[in-house]
Formats: sequence, C-alpha cells, structure tokens
Amino acid sequence: MDHYDSQQTNDYMQPEEDWDRDMLLDPAWEKQQRKTFTAWCNSHLRKAGTQIENIEEDFRDGLKLMLLLEVISGERLAKPERGKMRVHKISNVNKALDFIASKGVKLVSIGAEEIVDGNAKMTLGMIWTIILRFAIQDISVEETSAKEGLLLWCQRKTAPYKNVNIQNFHISWKDGLGFCALIHRHRPELIDYGKLRKDDPLTNLNTAFDVAEKYLDIPKMLDAEDIVGTARPDEKAIMTYVSSFYHAFSGAQKAETAANRICKVLAVNQENEQLMEDYEKLASDLLEWIRRTIPWLENRAPENTMQAMQQKLEDFRDYRRLHKPPKVQEKCQLEINFNTLQTKLRLSNRPAFMPSEGRMVSDINNAWGCLEQAEKGYEEWLLNEIRRLERLDHLAEKFRQKASIHEAWTDGKEAMLQQKDYETATLSEIKALLKKHEAFESDLAAHQDRVEQIAAIAQELNELDYYDSPSVNARCQKICDQWDNLGALTQKRREALERTEKLLETIDQLYLEYAKRAAPFNNWMEGAMEDLQDTFIVHTIEEIQGLTTAHEQFKATLPDADKERLAILGIHNEVSKIVQTYHVNMAGTNPYTTITPQEINGKWDHVRQLVPRRDQALTEEHARQQHNERLRKQFGAQANVIGPWIQTKMEVLRKHFICWIDEIGRISIEMHGTLEDQLSHLRQYEKSIINYKPKIDQLEGDHQLIQEALIFDNKHTNYTMEHIRVGWEQLLTTIARTINEVENQILTRDAKGISQEQMNEFRASFNHFDRDHSGTLGPEEFKACLISLGYDIANDPQGEAEFARIMSIVDPNRLGVVTFQAFIDFMSRETADTDTADQVMASFKILAGDKNYITVDELRRELPPDQAEYCIARMAPYTGPDAVPGALDYMSFSTALYGESDL
Repeated sequence: MDHYDSQQTNDYMQPEEDWDRDMLLDPAWEKQQRKTFTAWCNSHLRKAGTQIENIEEDFRDGLKLMLLLEVISGERLAKPERGKMRVHKISNVNKALDFIASKGVKLVSIGAEEIVDGNAKMTLGMIWTIILRFAIQDISVEETSAKEGLLLWCQRKTAPYKNVNIQNFHISWKDGLGFCALIHRHRPELIDYGKLRKDDPLTNLNTAFDVAEKYLDIPKMLDAEDIVGTARPDEKAIMTYVSSFYHAFSGAQKAETAANRICKVLAVNQENEQLMEDYEKLASDLLEWIRRTIPWLENRAPENTMQAMQQKLEDFRDYRRLHKPPKVQEKCQLEINFNTLQTKLRLSNRPAFMPSEGRMVSDINNAWGCLEQAEKGYEEWLLNEIRRLERLDHLAEKFRQKASIHEAWTDGKEAMLQQKDYETATLSEIKALLKKHEAFESDLAAHQDRVEQIAAIAQELNELDYYDSPSVNARCQKICDQWDNLGALTQKRREALERTEKLLETIDQLYLEYAKRAAPFNNWMEGAMEDLQDTFIVHTIEEIQGLTTAHEQFKATLPDADKERLAILGIHNEVSKIVQTYHVNMAGTNPYTTITPQEINGKWDHVRQLVPRRDQALTEEHARQQHNERLRKQFGAQANVIGPWIQTKMEVLRKHFICWIDEIGRISIEMHGTLEDQLSHLRQYEKSIINYKPKIDQLEGDHQLIQEALIFDNKHTNYTMEHIRVGWEQLLTTIARTINEVENQILTRDAKGISQEQMNEFRASFNHFDRDHSGTLGPEEFKACLISLGYDIANDPQGEAEFARIMSIVDPNRLGVVTFQAFIDFMSRETADTDTADQVMASFKILAGDKNYITVDELRRELPPDQAEYCIARMAPYTGPDAVPGALDYMSFSTALYGESDL
C-alpha cells in the first residue's frame, strides 16, 4: 500500500480508535453488531465453503480469521499453524493482525490474546476494522471516500424518492424506505415502491431484507424488529449492510459498462467489414464493365452506308448519355467509400484497408484511363467515316440547291424582259424602269458566279462517278442555254427604255416640286400622328409635366402646318390644269411620290382628331403620378425605420457574438462564458429578431402596392425592398449559423470528452494562428499553434520527424493544410481516453472475473447475439490447465482485432 493509501486509512480510522467501546456495552447495539458482522463474514466465508456460528468463538483459533482475510483480499497469507495449543492459536491470530496492519490499518488496543480468549468487544472491534478496510475504504464518489463516499452514494441514489432523506447511518434508515429506494433504483422490477408507507417500517424493512437476500445475494444482516425497537440503530451495522448494496450494484454496473464498450467496438468493426465487402463488389463490377466496353470501342469495322454509320454514332451517343454516367457515379462513390473506410479504420486504431490485388483505386483509375483513350479514338474514327460518306451526298445536295435557287431566280425573267410596259409609262416610271433594269443587269452579272459554280460541281460529280450524273448533266445544260437567252433579251429592253425616257421629261418638273414639298409635310404629319398616339411611360410628376409642355408647344405649330398643306394642294391643281390644257396622255401618277392629295387631307383630319385625345391622356396620367408619389412617401417612411433597425441588429450581433465573418460565411464565436450560455443568449436574441417579422410583412404589403402601380424608383428612401429582404435574410442566416456553430462545438466537446476550458483554448489558439481567416492552418502555422499549446517540437531531425508524424495524422491526404476539425480530433486523442485495445481487454477481464478465460455461455449472456457470435468466431479455444468445456482465450480477440502491435 502506498503512502496515500496509508494516510487515507489512518485518517478515517482516527475517529474510530476507540470505536465507541462504551456503546458496545449497550446490549441492543452489541446484538445488532454481532448479527450483522456474523452475516457479513459468512457472506465471504461461504465462498470458501465454510461459515461461523459464534463470532467470538469461531475466530479464536485464527484459522477462519485467516481464511476470511484471504477471501476478501484475494491474497495468500502465511501458512497457519494446525496445532490446538494456545500458542498455535495466538500465532495464527497474530498472522491475521499483521496482515491487517500491512494494509495500513492501525489496530488500537486489539491483541491476539484477547481474540484467543474470546473477548467479544475486541473481536467485534477487529471485525469492524476489517469491514472498514476491505468493504468501505475503497468506496469513492466524487472525490469523497470511505464513510463519506458511501453516504454520498446513498444520497445520490435515493434523492428522487419521496419520504427518503439519508443524512447518516442510523435513524435515517429506521423506516426502511432508504433500503427499498436503493433496491428500486437499480432493480425497479423487484419492489413496487408506490405501495410502501412511511408509517409501516417493519413491512418496509422486511421487504427490503427479503428481496436483497433472495434476488441480490445479500445475506440478511439485520432484524427489522431490532432496528425499529432501538431509538438509534447501530451505525456500524447499518454501514456494513449498506456497503453490501454498494458492492452488489457497482459490480453489475461495471459489467454492463464493459459489455457496452465491447458492443461499441464490435459494431464499429462489423460496419467496417461491411464497407470492405461493398468496396470489393463495387470495384469488381466496375472493372468488369470496363473490360467488356473497351473491345466495343476498339472495333473499327467500316460501314458502307451512311445510315449504318449514323446508327453507330447513335449507339455511341447512347453510351455517352445513358451507360457511362452511372459508371462515372459508381467510380466517384467507390473513391468516397474507400476514403470513408480508411478514415473510420484510422479513428478506431485499425490497420488500413488493402483491397484485393488489381482492385486498388489506382488500378481502377488506370483502367478508366484506358477506357477514356479508347472512347476518344472511337469517336474520332466515327466522325472521319461519316465525313467521308457525307462528301458525295453533300456535293449532290449542293448542286440541287444551287440549281433550284438559280431556276427560282430565272423563273419569269424572260417574260419580264419581253413586256411593253414602257409604252404607257410616265417619265418617272420610265426612269424607274431604267433604274430597275440597271439593277436587274447588276443582279444578272452577280448570278454569273452561281452558274459557273453549278457547272463546276457537275464536273466534279462526273469525275467522282456519281450515280445520278446523267440527270445532273441535263439540268446543267438547260441552265446554261437559258442563261445565254437572258443576256440577249436584257440588251434589247435597255435600248427601248432609253428611247421612251426623252419623251416625258417636259412635265417632270411640276411633279418633282410637288414631291419635294409633299414628302416632308407627309413625314411631319406621320410623325405627329405617331407622337400623338405613342403610349408614354413616366415615373414622376416632373416627367408628365414635361410631356404636357411639349404637347402645348406642338399645338402652337398647327396654323403654320395648315398653310403648308394648302400650298402643296395648289401645286397638284396646277399639274391637272396643264394635263387638260395640252392633252398629255398620263398613264400613271406622280413618279416621285405616292402621296396623293386625298392622303394629305385624310392625315390632316386625323391629326386634328388626335390632339384632344392626347390632352385627356396627359391629364389622367398626371393624376396617376400624384397617387404614386403618395405611395412612395408611405413606403419610404417605413423603409427608413426598418433598414437602420436591421443594420443596428447586425452590428450588435457582430459586436457581442461574432468575432469575424469572412467572404464564405464562416463564423467564429467570441469565447465569453460557456458554450451553453452563448447558445442560450443567441436563441434569446434570435427570438427578439423574429418578433420584428410583422413589420417586415407590412412593408412587403406596401411594396406590393408600389409594384402593382409600376413604380421603379423612390427618392424618399435609399432602401429598396430587395435591400430589406437581403438584410433580413442575412440577419436570420447569421444568427442561425452562429447558433449552429455553437451547437457543433458542444457536440464536438461532448463527443470527444473535451472540457469547456480546453475547447476555448483550442479555438483561441487555432484562430490566433489562422492569420488569413481561411479556416485552415498551414504546416508552419500548425507547428506554431502546437508549440503555443505546450508541445516540445525542436528544430532538429528528431523534432522534424515527430512533426511529420503529427502531420500524417491531421493531414492524411497531404493537402498541406489542417482543418479545425482535424485539429480537434488530434487534440482529443491527446487529451481524452479512447477505446484502445487495452480498454477492450480490460472489459473482457471484468466479464471473465478471476479466470484466465471466458466461456461461450458468458459471452452470449452479456452481449447481443450477433456481436457475441462475432467474438466467438475470432477467439481461439483456451487450453490452459484450468480450462473447461466452452472456454475461450479472449486475448486472441485483441490479436484478431488490433494486430500484435497493440497487445
């Protein structure tokens, strides 16, 4: 026993040096202690196949006393003396007392002679000392031990129960509810606590004693009548009996904890093995598909028809569109599964997964590269073959198209060149016919290239032995003959037009003057009609006032316009007089313009009608703009309040809760108070923001009225509804992200067993060295962060090797950066307990007890069926000298699960 244990034993034994010798004189207390201590001793001696009847008589020879100490300590004492003489008995008792003293227990006034003489008071004192050392001293609850720890354990377990208030080890237990509460807390099926009554202590005590003896293997150490009939029950008897409850329940809890730990490890291992099987199957299927697809892509057998090549191309497109995309997804999923599996194996301290030969990710990537290369070559071959077959079809189609275009252009041209329309035409018509004829001649010259191209294509088709060459040649010959005829007719018509032109020039000047003045006036009227009928769009009162002013200016020009109209009509009347006077045969109208006096008068009348309509439209629009201005002011008044409110809330959020928000929205929380306090404050702040939503909705209603009125600007506010929405959504998003960040930190802290102070320290160190706020640390930044946390990483080869090992853990993919999650995982492994191989073996040791093996029946009783069979399949039979049927060597499970290195 080390110094701490010795000191602790002396501390709790000091108040017990006299162990209430005067109280032992009380017959009631002595009776309770005698019965309780006898039952406690027998609960251990029966493990060795014996028991005592009289506590002061049966320990006199020291044999059963030594046997009791061996059973409760698990150690072997010196060989006892088997003689019957007093000296032999004293020797045995001294060996027992020496063993007790070796455990740091100070024996006061207790000698071997008194035990041999059957001194009841000294014998009970010795047994109480043994009970304190071996049954109560090791009890530890929240940094308290021995008597205080046992009392705290009882208080914690019975706290939820009505009428139970454990403050000591005497009168607090008289009503029996304390014992019943302890049993019900751990085994609620054994006692119906709701039916117990505080005023019936005998029933309560007997119920607890009987249930404990029958179902919990705790012997009946007290009599209910003795406890009820005593004003103050014996404290030592109560403590001895209660300690049996503590050991009974704490042992079951340890076994359950061990079983749960094994279940957790087995569940992770089974899941990893399923992932391995899934990877192997998916890799095999993908490689088989690649093996079957590459020969199809490497087939270069040409086809003789375009239809067959088009079908091959369509099959290839189906492959690209339908067959390949799922395989691309499978390949991506395969890599994701592989990385996920490796991560899980690393986190559970398992060896890395090595796929079967030829099924590595690199093998799949190589096969996929071959597939891509074959696919590229197949596509190029298909396109070249199709181009080759398309060449002849293209030439034939090109000939047909050009021939059809030329024939369509020449259709009617011979009849047009032979007509006599110039005989009754006016001068302007003659000039127009001449211009038209010149244009035709230019068009005719331009079509010369097309005729030559048609002949060249026909020649190329003949050289390539096109199957329909005879029809191509006949059509080409017809086009050439027609072309020669058009040239002759064109020359003949030009000569006739030039002769007729000179006959009509004398009356041309009057038509020209009419046209010069009618055209601009007509344009002015058309522009006026267009302006008067134009639908205007204005957004302010100033704009509508500008339109009204322009309209008044237009009305002022109408008298001068009417004078111009009368002058133009006078020119037309003069032409009519000349025609009638000189009997000129005018077959047509004015060649310079199509504008007639009737049109001018009609348009003028229309302009006069549109003016009052325009007046009315401007008046109505003016009234509408006044209404829109009122809507602008109403919206602006509300927006100028809500916009600054949102900005103020964002500033408060940034100042009190958010350290920084970078360009991609990551959030770092200031470390003031616990994470739970931060989360509570953030949720209260979020609630106050959400309560402001009705005002946003009211502003949305006003904005809808503005949109319905087609209002697009508002000089009364700089805030738009889009700005308000974005600010509102950003405010909600920011608070939600902040809450999520705090919740994630709480999850990480609880899952990894990290304290609040550690989490704050890790976050502060990480943020301090994350200079660029990228959310990651480079190697040098990470090294500086580790040194700031107390790691000794020297600038020598050994220090560099240690840092390289750490980087391989936090950056397994060698990306050159360390994320905060990887940083926390690494620090949690350094600071918190994990389920290592030693812990799993310790759990098996608890289930096995003092044996060197564990049986099949024990595994099936403590673990779920599938995980029990999983363990049995991986354990070797135990072949030691103490082996029994069904015994398994549980050490072999560590070899199977973790490898030799972790044993």
